[in-house]
Amino acid sequence: MPRIPAVPAGEAGFLTKLLYRFTRRRYGAVPEPFAVMAHHPALMRSAGVHEMLAERASKVLPANVREIAVYRTAVRIGCSWCVDFGTMLQKHGGLDIERLKHVDAYATSELFSRQERLALAYADAMTSTPLQVTTEQVAELEREFGRKGVIELTYQIALENMRARTYNALEITDQGFTSGDACKVPLP
Repeated sequence: MPRIPAVPAGEAGFLTKLLYRFTRRRYGAVPEPFAVMAHHPALMRSAGVHEMLAERASKVLPANVREIAVYRTAVRIGCSWCVDFGTMLQKHGGLDIERLKHVDAYATSELFSRQERLALAYADAMTSTPLQVTTEQVAELEREFGRKGVIELTYQIALENMRARTYNALEITDQGFTSGDACKVPLP
């Protein structure tokens, strides 16, 4: 149970109810972070718009590279909600979620491509405290993905750091979007 309870639909304002309806249709349930953020409707709306714009803008990198880096960030921070939701998004995106069990061994595992290993190492470096990103690492990423790709990867990893740290601080835990290997939310 989160440190701050979710705002029930019956107590939500008009715009919040619309957001709840939209997210319920899209994900099969209202994501608990949104329902907790509903205590501050302006920030909740801002976060929702930001998430949609970031999703629409992030089309330079291959989806598997972007999503595995975001997933790794959630794992490193220990955000069970982010891991749960991220697994569901990857499954719905047609990505192989079976290999997520092996993400800790990405550096030597044949389950991950060279591009994915570069992105995973970058996620580790960005998520470490203090940051461990090197000039050489960014140069290698730029050779592989181009400048736009490096910016997109950096932004998505940073965004997941913000999400995961926020949800951990508020003690928002996994919501059951996935159960083991099977996604509870039907595929679109």
